[in-house]
Amino acid sequence: MPFSIVPLLLLIVPIAEIAAFVVIGREIGVLWTLAMIFVTAVLGSILLRVQGFGLINKIQRETEAGRVPGRELVHGVMILVAGVLLLTPGFITDTIGFLLFVPAIRDAGWRLIKNKISVVSAAGFAQGKSETGPATDGSPTIELGEQDFKRDPDPDSPWNKDQT
Repeated sequence: MPFSIVPLLLLIVPIAEIAAFVVIGREIGVLWTLAMIFVTAVLGSILLRVQGFGLINKIQRETEAGRVPGRELVHGVMILVAGVLLLTPGFITDTIGFLLFVPAIRDAGWRLIKNKISVVSAAGFAQGKSETGPATDGSPTIELGEQDFKRDPDPDSPWNKDQT
């Protein structure tokens, strides 16, 4: 998403939410509208808890099997976004939030972005685009020997001066 769209969305989404509140409030009444907002927030927090813990278990299983849980991590981000959208008052954000809780929709999102990301494990090897070696940005790797690197504090550093 281009960065220039973000300010436009920050303007359009609240206006659309206000319009939805007015239309729905006129049809079913203010109290029922407020009750629906409260119920969707409660349902969203329950779904976030249930699916979040299930996803944590999947991530642990993938990690224990020695695989990088790239798909599960992306699903986790989508579930987190869904939870935030459901806790945000509004019918449009609630609809998008509930849709992100559907695994098939999250899988479709994963298929769209899986070739554009590279998940790197703690060992430093890329999983995703290139699985041939350490993930680098193309810059050369410089290895230092013991004579090139030392951990002694620099006596000229202003951070080592006495504060008294």
